[in-house]
Amino acid sequence: MAVSEGDVRRALAGVRYPGFTRDIVSFGSVKDVAVDGDTVTVRIELGPSDPAVAATIEREAKAAVAATGARAITVSVTSAGVARPARPGAAPGALDAELLPGVTHAIAVASGKGGVGKSTVAVNLAVAMAQQGARVGLMDADIYGPSIPLMMGVDERPTVDPTGRSILPFTRWGIRFMSLGFLVDKDAAVIWRGPMVMKAVSQLLSDVAWGELDVLVVDMPPGTGDVQLTLSQKVRLSGAVIVTTPQDVALADAIKGVAMFRKVGVPILGIVENMSFFHCPHCGNRSDVFGHGGGRREASRLEVPFLGEIPLDAAIREGGDEGRPVVERDPSATYATAFRSVGEQVLAALGATDGGDSAPQSGAGVFGWFKRRT
Repeated sequence: MAVSEGDVRRALAGVRYPGFTRDIVSFGSVKDVAVDGDTVTVRIELGPSDPAVAATIEREAKAAVAATGARAITVSVTSAGVARPARPGAAPGALDAELLPGVTHAIAVASGKGGVGKSTVAVNLAVAMAQQGARVGLMDADIYGPSIPLMMGVDERPTVDPTGRSILPFTRWGIRFMSLGFLVDKDAAVIWRGPMVMKAVSQLLSDVAWGELDVLVVDMPPGTGDVQLTLSQKVRLSGAVIVTTPQDVALADAIKGVAMFRKVGVPILGIVENMSFFHCPHCGNRSDVFGHGGGRREASRLEVPFLGEIPLDAAIREGGDEGRPVVERDPSATYATAFRSVGEQVLAALGATDGGDSAPQSGAGVFGWFKRRT
């Protein structure tokens, strides 16, 4: 029986992108399929990634196509952007020069599951690094549950630059930040399938005038899905910070997060144990509400840095609710010191240094639906 293009594409839909739940067809990685009798040629294009990922996909794609009955199979896997030059003076893990040319490093703050305080860590980490002299941006990539607007104390629409080509980020507490939460109605639910989510992430990267930054902190959604893959395909992340709490259920998912980033070639900058312990303000006793030491233990086992323990404290929650991060609200407190320590270690790992003068970038196609509404 002759092999059809449809047969081949259905077979390739069974090949998952390593570390993710979706397949290479739904992610748009399969760029071309040619069938001539029992000869099949497939072209697959990936974003910047570990060569091991390309090798795995090539092997599994060949096996999937062979199962259709094809005899002669050619699978070509390329990584888009790998050969493009990096920003002059940038570190090996720096962003692609064609995307966000003024940004030296991008890092992901991620977690395997929700509810571990990932956004709280991202916000305070960004502000702490800015306090240490770095030029820092904060991008909220948690499309379904953006919390940066509340945590940064801004409740308004952003503006577009005079050219009408770029959205201007907000600036507060020494950092530039942008979130989808500024572009949709406050109480609206974002009910989007994967392709829309991937497009939104791409536009937050390309259509915002981030300008010259030493570090762009990306607050990721929990899990290992569309946003994580889109980001790893669009930019060469300099590293990832994994946030967990001490209990086993959070650690199990954090381990998956480490594995996912490793599979797409992103260095792990370290693990942060949030809500590590609680000091009673009345009796002074310490209570390990969620257990203790799990983050340090797993960091040692996985051979990644342990960046520190963040205590469970009402002041941290109050800072987030008030829109004033605790490292700014109460810089002398022990929890603020803990965040600053994490920031110092991240900057040291990146080797982040000052660059040139600020020069916002411009881009095309900036959130057309947002511009129509304004």
